[in-house]
Amino acid sequence: MAAAAAAGPRRGRLGREARASLAAFLLGASVAALPVALGSPSALLVAPGLRGRLALALHVAGIAVRACFLGFAFGCGLLLSTGRSAWRHFGWYMCSLSLFHYSEYLVTAINNPRSLSLDSFLLNHSFEYNLAALSSWVEFTLEKILFPELKQITWLSTVGLLMVIFGDCLRKAAMLTAGSNFNHIVQNEKSDTHTLVTSGVYGWFRHPSYVGWFYWSIGTQVLLCNPICVVGYALASWRFFRERIEEEEITLIHFFGEEYLEYKRKVPSGLPFIKGVKVEL
Repeated sequence: MAAAAAAGPRRGRLGREARASLAAFLLGASVAALPVALGSPSALLVAPGLRGRLALALHVAGIAVRACFLGFAFGCGLLLSTGRSAWRHFGWYMCSLSLFHYSEYLVTAINNPRSLSLDSFLLNHSFEYNLAALSSWVEFTLEKILFPELKQITWLSTVGLLMVIFGDCLRKAAMLTAGSNFNHIVQNEKSDTHTLVTSGVYGWFRHPSYVGWFYWSIGTQVLLCNPICVVGYALASWRFFRERIEEEEITLIHFFGEEYLEYKRKVPSGLPFIKGVKVEL
């Protein structure tokens, strides 16, 4: 009787685990239904040969896995953000990071589907980007162990969260305003539909998407109360965007000539101490 009583909770626990594993398996397998949900039920059937079908399935699966992972990270961040957990501010950070990367893909899909790829999530932006993220996690963990009170400065984390929200909203506004002109990769050839956008947030700054990303990245470290990474992110981001803006403006001058030079004279870059490429008259 005692053995039977002990087995009861065991079966219940295994039941919950079994249900969780089944739900996860079905969620993963549901990737096969995505072509139907997206309005192309015969996409897998008309793909050329077995190799083509597998390639299409793997591509869709890659999108689904990344989106699911980011959604999972966002959900975990929400769980950490609730209540008075010592990890509450890290939960804010997880929500901000996952939402940023997912929205990069989503807005690109809406704006410029021709340029859409798995890289549009920006999860593999660069080795330096991934190293910077890892460094911030290490600093947060070490300082939380050694100086736990440093990670409980709510007003400072709130300032960081506001910087993150402002930066991400500005970047997405820039992407939506630019429409199909926006691309994650600097274009070296002008397309027939490529136009110079000077309205909306582009009337405030010449490079509003970079301005938004700049303050978003620094805001994530203010949010985490990471003093070392705040300085490191600010310096690394400033250097990256200075070089990126100069490279991009050379291309824009080549594309639009005097029209862009006039725009450049009237509208600031938006980033501190970055004036863009110098033009010799």
